[in-house]
Amino acid sequence: MTPVTTIDPGPAGGRLLECGDRRLDLTRPQVMGILNVTPDSFSDGGDFFSVDAALAQARRMAGEGAAIIDVGGESTRPGAAAVTAAEEVARVVPVIAAIRAALPETVISIDTSRPAVMRAAVAAGAGLINDVRALGEPDALETARELGVPVCLMHMQGEPRTMQRAPHYDDVVREVMEFLAARVEACLGAGLPRARLLVDPGFGFGKTAAHNLRLLRGLDRFRALDCPLLVGLSRKSLIGAVLGHPVEGRLYGSIALATLAVWQGASIVRAHDVGPTVDAVRLCGAVKESG
Repeated sequence: MTPVTTIDPGPAGGRLLECGDRRLDLTRPQVMGILNVTPDSFSDGGDFFSVDAALAQARRMAGEGAAIIDVGGESTRPGAAAVTAAEEVARVVPVIAAIRAALPETVISIDTSRPAVMRAAVAAGAGLINDVRALGEPDALETARELGVPVCLMHMQGEPRTMQRAPHYDDVVREVMEFLAARVEACLGAGLPRARLLVDPGFGFGKTAAHNLRLLRGLDRFRALDCPLLVGLSRKSLIGAVLGHPVEGRLYGSIALATLAVWQGASIVRAHDVGPTVDAVRLCGAVKESG
């Protein structure tokens, strides 16, 4: 079984996160490279569907400074077709095993909500679970406890296929915080230590552009949850709504949002365009540390 995760104090109040046999330094902001091994993801569906293409992209992102490669085998874009657990395992496990062999210093994350996929992915070399359903699926809490790797709990209103049909909040920051606090407490009650938990407010998951803007403006309030904060803003529809750019024209907007997130306390930024994002968050981190 993978060793139990611990988070130790680091320089300037930072943390070191044990992801199986790899250590993730959260004493400074890190970038998580997105690797979708799907035919239908909203931005890069089909681009990295083969093991060779996925491994080449993982090498590229690691070379550009990604500390984590987040492997996903099922699209969570609105309207995406569902896949079976067996199909998801067949997509992600060969890719994870190849990355594990080729990039021994890189943390691998599995983007899934299914316990069977979590088990197979961790056995293949994943050291972190990134769950858009915040361990809400049957047996997910127990599986995460047994696997002993860190887990990111994300907020989503509704389900991926329908989440953008008129989402509503009275106070989006408060409600998302309350949900994540409740999921943290559920994890603690199930035997997962706080030291193994990260949180993600779920930008774009059951939220309008206005909701996303309010969430970003209030992001520093999520520090009260006392868990490292992960954000995914790369190429999101928020950028299109504000700037009018299509997916392929959202690089500069993605960098701007990543910088704003890090300034407000995000420890990990999930990105498609790793190199430019790494430069931006490192500069932002350096300015924060200078004071």
